[in-house]
Amino acid sequence: MLFARTVYNACGLLLSGVVLLGSLHAAEASIVRKPPHGYPSAEAVRERVSVNAGWRFSRFTSNPDSLSYQTMKQWILPTGNDFIINGAKRQRPTGTAPGSDVAYVKASFDDSKWETVNVPHDWAIKGPFHAPSIPNSMGALPINGVGWYRRNLTIESSDIGKSIFLDIDGAMSNSAVWINGQLLGGWPYGYNSFRLDLTPYVNAGENILAIRIDNPLNFSRWYPGAGLYRNIWLIKVDQTHVGQYGTFITTPVVSAKSADVHLTVEVENKKNVSRQVEVNTDVYVFDAETGQAGAEIIVSFPKATLSVAASSKQSINSSVTVTNPRLWGPKPSQETNMYVAVTSLLADGTVIDTYETRFGIRSISYDANTGISVNGQRVYIQGTNNHHDHGSIGAGFNLRAAERQLELLQEMGCNALRMSHNPPAPEILDLADRLGFLVLDEIFDVWKQGKITDDYHVYFDEWHEQDLRTFMRRDRNHPSVITWSFGNEIVEQSSSSGGATARELYGIIVQEDPTRKLSAGINNAQAGSEFANAVEIPGMNYQGEGRGTSFSSAFPSYHSTYPAKVLWSTESSSGVSSRGTFLFPVTSANSTTVGTGSGQDSTKLIVSAYELYAVSWGSSPDKVFGMLDKYPYVAGEFVWTGWDYIGEPTPFDTQARSSYFGIIDLAGFKKDRFYLYQARWRPDLSWLTDFYPMAHILPHWTWPSRVGQVTPVHVFSGADEAELFVNGKSAGRLQRKASNYRFRWDSVTYQPGELHVVTYKNGVEWAQDTVKTAGQAAGLSITADRTAISGDGLDLSFITVAVVDASGTTVPEASTAITFSISGPAVIVSTDNGNPADFTAFPSLTRNAYSGLALAVVRSEPGGTGQITVRAQASGLQAAEVVLTAA
Repeated sequence: MLFARTVYNACGLLLSGVVLLGSLHAAEASIVRKPPHGYPSAEAVRERVSVNAGWRFSRFTSNPDSLSYQTMKQWILPTGNDFIINGAKRQRPTGTAPGSDVAYVKASFDDSKWETVNVPHDWAIKGPFHAPSIPNSMGALPINGVGWYRRNLTIESSDIGKSIFLDIDGAMSNSAVWINGQLLGGWPYGYNSFRLDLTPYVNAGENILAIRIDNPLNFSRWYPGAGLYRNIWLIKVDQTHVGQYGTFITTPVVSAKSADVHLTVEVENKKNVSRQVEVNTDVYVFDAETGQAGAEIIVSFPKATLSVAASSKQSINSSVTVTNPRLWGPKPSQETNMYVAVTSLLADGTVIDTYETRFGIRSISYDANTGISVNGQRVYIQGTNNHHDHGSIGAGFNLRAAERQLELLQEMGCNALRMSHNPPAPEILDLADRLGFLVLDEIFDVWKQGKITDDYHVYFDEWHEQDLRTFMRRDRNHPSVITWSFGNEIVEQSSSSGGATARELYGIIVQEDPTRKLSAGINNAQAGSEFANAVEIPGMNYQGEGRGTSFSSAFPSYHSTYPAKVLWSTESSSGVSSRGTFLFPVTSANSTTVGTGSGQDSTKLIVSAYELYAVSWGSSPDKVFGMLDKYPYVAGEFVWTGWDYIGEPTPFDTQARSSYFGIIDLAGFKKDRFYLYQARWRPDLSWLTDFYPMAHILPHWTWPSRVGQVTPVHVFSGADEAELFVNGKSAGRLQRKASNYRFRWDSVTYQPGELHVVTYKNGVEWAQDTVKTAGQAAGLSITADRTAISGDGLDLSFITVAVVDASGTTVPEASTAITFSISGPAVIVSTDNGNPADFTAFPSLTRNAYSGLALAVVRSEPGGTGQITVRAQASGLQAAEVVLTAA
């Protein structure tokens, strides 16, 4: 490599895991951060207050103010100065900044007719669909235009003299921020978090905060969302404080008996005089489930004294040894133990700042023949790619929606997440730490050469260093993050210019974090190319299993060229299906390219759920499993994708509005593919107590038009053998082949009744499954994923409604119109059914069932307590209701 990995240089910038101790929902509420029980007393020395509530918003489809990124760029660029090392920092121009004469930034402007919103807020998700000039690849939703947000910001007189910052976790996109008519700065890249210093411009009392968002028509390959779609925080702290992302913790030597823990703390002094401070850091056990820290100090870093010059920063390094450490490791084989380091700054004996950093003690090793090991245990990567939207509630971040997505992936056996193709909301990594996922943390879908007109290539030259450094500093204390990725399917990956850029970015990465390896999603570059040479863990996008029907794999050439490098599939499969829909005849191959007459109905816009069909560059899961097992040195895979997402509706690119790639559909209903991956990834299902050895029959068995016709029956299972019974008669007992988790009875003739399978492992009966023919629809069945929710105005309950016959069997092809209603302290924020071609607006309270199911998403009202009743009704069917409790 061009750059050697060196010992971490404290001046090479830092990272923190600043977190609010308390429940994760509390992290989104309007509360002040206080030290928990057992911490040193430091009341109100640092406050982190949500400013999510009470915004006024208006969207304009044409430019209302004559502003643009280009007109404001010289004032925006200095926002990233703290993250520039390789070049000159940007100087803010003198004189009046753009926008000072725009009415929306002034206190005198009457915004009473604007919409009242809380953030996180995605202005596009409510629709309607078929937004003018927005392609279906972006979800056909109105993401474009200029959005203005305004709110009052109250600053207490006691806060004057402190440093006051605005932390924005994400704004989509081209954000610009004004306080009291003064342009502070902004950030063009919509996925990164950033900070603005309000201190020189705020007054005691009321202040007007105004934020402008500007989205072009064609800036993303998938649905990006629009607006202030992540959390926003106000930070109030002494002018001498721990800096932004101001700690970095590593654990270079780890064993069961002891662990070396290294800490860097960066102190920032905003005062115009130098200041001497004492730096103390104590370590406590942290319970990520409850959000509480223990009362006892586990270990303390050596105390140190710093003299920090005026308007400057200074770092200090220290180390301790933790005896008998509680190690963090991925589920299911390890525990997700966490610690929290509490750094206190003292001046003249008084605590002036406290700063908390969550971290885990763990070791990672990378081996070209065995892959990834955590704490000495090999972990085969069973990962998924995941875009950032939450389905029908959009890109506006919601903790419970994100948690539900990860819980379902974990139920399937997924143990790793690729953040495709951008920095996630910071809370996603908190969840990964708590739930025990490994994370491939990624930035950049493009570099200098774009994929579409207005994507990130427009900003790359001026912003890539700042974006890469801030992304890494924010995330690198998370034990779940095991690898960085600096790009996905980069256009210039096969050119010498791409190699040069790769080397530059690699140099930044090792400055920021020498402890983790670098990966990238490679779809064209060959082994030995300059691009591949710069990547420490080459990630194969479909090259590993062979594209389409080809079995030609790039793994052998990469392994022979780089015998010391780990390899994995950063994107595998790209199988497609629509939940619960089956087409005939069924391919006899184990992987087939989807198309008209080949698993695809271009009229109904469905893809067969036999899960044998993939896009032209992809493969079925069955084929991927065989190819991965053929090359046992491969560390594993990240499947494209874990969940369906809005946009990229291949193979119906101009006709549908959301993807067919997901193992789980957009509503959160499991496709049959879920059980195929579960059969491979969790063959015994022993580590979650609610689940048992699994066999799964497909298709459904309600085919009134197919009586007497061949209707293949498949079973997904990790069993050794399976015997299928059709209406009580054996159709044969089959043995499972190596790398295969699908039993096939392709000559079964349909007759109504019952399918029943008995599977065997080691000659003993193991798991069974039964599918029955459904009768006429008679009623609705309703269930909630959680019947007790927090009354914080953020928590969600996901309500599933099934159309059922008189015996309670789901009617598998029902498309009944279902109307939802609610009473009590909650609202229905959206409905869905998992149909990628349903253009009914997500807020609609009436939703057709799709393959027998529909979903309503219920959100509590702020401060609401008591009983909530959700009712579902449909013409001619027995209605159903479920009762929730908010507290």
